[in-house]
Amino acid sequence: MRRMIHQLLFAGATVAGFSLALMGNGSAISLYAKEKVPAVSPDDPTLRLYQVLDSTRGGKLADFYVLADVYKDPKTDQEFQRVLRVEYNKDAAFGKLRVYVRNVAKLTPAQLKTYTAQQVYEFGETDSEKFTKTDAGPFGKTGDLYFRAGENMPLATMPITEEMKKTYEMLVTQFLLPALEKK
Repeated sequence: MRRMIHQLLFAGATVAGFSLALMGNGSAISLYAKEKVPAVSPDDPTLRLYQVLDSTRGGKLADFYVLADVYKDPKTDQEFQRVLRVEYNKDAAFGKLRVYVRNVAKLTPAQLKTYTAQQVYEFGETDSEKFTKTDAGPFGKTGDLYFRAGENMPLATMPITEEMKKTYEMLVTQFLLPALEKK
């Protein structure tokens, strides 16, 4: 029994000594590998969007609405218009940027003059998609989420495909950035 206690004490002292040796100049060295975070291109749309929002809006944006593209539904051959609602909070640990998408029937020129983007968004009633970004960089990084609603189903997480990455980039570069830089 005494011999076992001495062996445990010796093992503990060895571990403690090894730990002190690793600390070197007083700062602990991590024994865990860190994920290498690649540098984000200065041309990255999300980085540019974050910079615009940080410099012009104090790092916060609540309920910003913008009309986006018109597209044709391949199933029905009917034209729809995307309407976006954007929220941003640079202090949020997760989901700093949220882009909600609603689809409405293509608007006539008279409707475009009569209604605000917020009113058109509210006509849509339910969100069809939602993009959530935490860090700058291409859509699809760790922490990014994509939600899509199905027929008579609420938004649910979906895999981030190349098509969704392209859609996100298009919405940011062609509609969000120009609208925010204009105001």
